[in-house]
Amino acid sequence: MEPQLSPHPRLYRELATQLGADLAAGRYALGTRLPAERELAAMYGVSRPTVREAVIALEVQGLVEVRIGSGTYVRRVPDRLSPDFTISAIEVAEARLLFEGEAAALAAAQITDPQLDTLAALLDEIARENEDPDGTDKADRAFHLAIAAATCNAAITDSVTRLWQLRASSPESALLHAKARAAKVRPVVAEHEAVLAALRCRDAPAARQAMRSHLAAALDGLLFAVEEQAVVEARLQVRAKRERTQRALS
Repeated sequence: MEPQLSPHPRLYRELATQLGADLAAGRYALGTRLPAERELAAMYGVSRPTVREAVIALEVQGLVEVRIGSGTYVRRVPDRLSPDFTISAIEVAEARLLFEGEAAALAAAQITDPQLDTLAALLDEIARENEDPDGTDKADRAFHLAIAAATCNAAITDSVTRLWQLRASSPESALLHAKARAAKVRPVVAEHEAVLAALRCRDAPAARQAMRSHLAAALDGLLFAVEEQAVVEARLQVRAKRERTQRALS
């Protein structure tokens, strides 16, 4: 019987630990491919996003290698199970939902017209960065930090700044965001516009809801963009192989 994992918020860590134990026990030999994401989800009784997070945790530790369009392969077999988890992108996103939603509500009560003008200019910059294949998320970061600053609360500003630092510095978080960026996930300007509109109206509940809706949508996109990228890459590889075969036969 395959192991069934009990549900709790950090389920991906339990799955990563179990997979690490399976690697140490020789269930998956060095160089072999792990079962597909859908199969692992069924085997362990978890969701596919949970499998995705667990694989990223193992990838950061150098235990597996994810080859787009091919699968996940065992790169190193641990001598013993010694999980070394960092803060994941999902944990950061969950914290941002809590902190930045309330920050937007507080900012709505006291934001100034010049600060609103700054946010509007940053929206234009976000749109420009989205058009640049090599663009960064600097404008997106500046937009969120400007809202935190508008609370006039140094502790809130520091907390939101720290979350953005963790987003970039935590290996698990940085890897998932890099994968999402490669899958062409970009900040959605319309979601930021909704936040700005609520701030312009000085509507605290609307600002809170707009920010939470934006961050929830970003979290969903973060999880599923990686899967979409894998599907696209797999199709491209199949097409390339078919074309090579056709050329060889012609």
